[in-house]
Amino acid sequence: MTGGHLTHFDAGGNAHMVDVSAKPVTDRIAVARGSVIMQAETLALIRAGQAKKGDVLGVARLAGIMAAKKTPDLVPLCHPLPITGVTVDLWPDPDLPGIVIEATVRTGGQTGVEMEALAAVSIAALTVYDMVKAAEKSMTITDIRLILKDGGKSGRYEAKR
Repeated sequence: MTGGHLTHFDAGGNAHMVDVSAKPVTDRIAVARGSVIMQAETLALIRAGQAKKGDVLGVARLAGIMAAKKTPDLVPLCHPLPITGVTVDLWPDPDLPGIVIEATVRTGGQTGVEMEALAAVSIAALTVYDMVKAAEKSMTITDIRLILKDGGKSGRYEAKR
């Protein structure tokens, strides 16, 4: 919220795209993270590279990158942005057990890239699920959240946990 009101609604309560034309272009970054929790046997299958559909983490990484670039096509009020960098990292966590996904998105623009980072994690997680659903349908996609954003008028935000 800015100034105590939701910026995606006009005075009449109608949804609209925020006009960012008066905002300065600044360097911006957003980092999001989430997890896919699965049985240890499913995680072992991924780690061994034995999923029938192929390289689970590699395909999910590409899907996450593509999602960041396509976010304005998926989220109605997002601005198309000149994304200058996207990284999607996935790593096995035997303590879950499952896969942790982290996306970092950068731009030099007039609005932030939080939605792009969140979309990247979400689609990467869905791709992990899709790649190994034949082995396990009970996987859980969880804890998708913004963990860092910086740049612009509102400055820096870091999640507390």
